[in-house]
Amino acid sequence: MSDKKLSFEEAYAALEQIAEKLSDNSITLDESVKLYEEGVKLSKYCAEALEAAKQKIEKLQNEG
Repeated sequence: MSDKKLSFEEAYAALEQIAEKLSDNSITLDESVKLYEEGVKLSKYCAEALEAAKQKIEKLQNEG
């Protein structure tokens, strides 16, 4: 993940691309480890974004 702030959709799309690359048997072990590491970061980012959205929705529901 770069320093640029990704949207949830961009991060999710990048995560999908990584999953596809990891299923390719022609990549090296080093490439696999790097992709896996990036995937973990993206997965954490997506989970945090979803949790933040959930909290906003719950707050709005409780205000109404």
